[in-house]
Amino acid sequence: MTSDDVGAAAGGGIDRAVPVGEIGERAVIAALTAAATAAGPADDIVIGSGDDAAVLDIGGSAVISTDTVVEGRHFRFDWSTPNQIGARAVIQSAADVAAMGGRTTGLVISVACPPQTPVGVVLDLNDGVVDAAHGLGARVLGGDLVAAAEVVVSVTAVGALEGRRPVSLGGARGGDLLAVSGPLGSSAAGLAVLSTPGRDPEEWPEVVALHRVPSPDLTQGPVAAAAGAHAMTDISDGLVEELITMSRAAGVAMEVRADAVPRRADLARVATQLGADVDEWVLAGGEDHHLLGAFDAASVPAGWTVIGEVRDAAGPTPEVWVDGRRVGGPDGRDLHGWQSFAQPRG
Repeated sequence: MTSDDVGAAAGGGIDRAVPVGEIGERAVIAALTAAATAAGPADDIVIGSGDDAAVLDIGGSAVISTDTVVEGRHFRFDWSTPNQIGARAVIQSAADVAAMGGRTTGLVISVACPPQTPVGVVLDLNDGVVDAAHGLGARVLGGDLVAAAEVVVSVTAVGALEGRRPVSLGGARGGDLLAVSGPLGSSAAGLAVLSTPGRDPEEWPEVVALHRVPSPDLTQGPVAAAAGAHAMTDISDGLVEELITMSRAAGVAMEVRADAVPRRADLARVATQLGADVDEWVLAGGEDHHLLGAFDAASVPAGWTVIGEVRDAAGPTPEVWVDGRRVGGPDGRDLHGWQSFAQPRG
């Protein structure tokens, strides 16, 4: 089979069960490139997918972020389709761009996989990437395909600030209000459903879907930047972990109220049926990829929910407090979000 044959196969002519190793890297890349360029040219792409590197004209400062997801650690094929895995990888990288106040304009994707991987898996994964990119108003600019022991997807997102100043992680000030751009805990609830033996994911399809592909409104990053946000990050590792990181970066203390954090109405019912603590999902679950920001009281954007406040640190070590108790303190809650070298998340 030639590269031209597989390039045409992006439209459906290929036997998708054929192993990647049998078809070869060049031919599969031709198919991925055909899918990435199917939507036609874009004004900001000078040179797009298919060359040695892409060239963008974004007319100002660029934001660049990269993320990697690994089979068995960040996703499982028995829990998610390749399409969903590709879309999820895009969302988590684009959320980092949004957290700086940027709008994602382009993405570069690298896929590693065992040679015996059916080519349909790679093409479906790529379709998820392309669809998610287009949903963000961005384009896939290129990437790479290599052999590996398991499937690994790396996404580099490029974004534009479009005249806005970048919003750093460490700019929070005493007196700021802390606010989030969307409900938390849904992805953690979906993971709990998938992880519980004997549970049918179709009992709670909404939270399972939000674990498979989070759905944050990433346009709120530029909105927050335009509103004058002092600090911002996306909630990937769990709210408490992000608060700890943000407080240390700024040298301030942060206090939130658990009942102020927005969550889906059905989360409490799911937690009751699974014997879980809904606040654990909301405070420490992560992977919702909504945004956390620190604002002047008069500058919190419409649609954001105030969950707490920033105050000057009382001692040399910045602290995070939940419901009046210091996280990690002797009377506090032992809350931990995602740690990259700890347990797999799936």
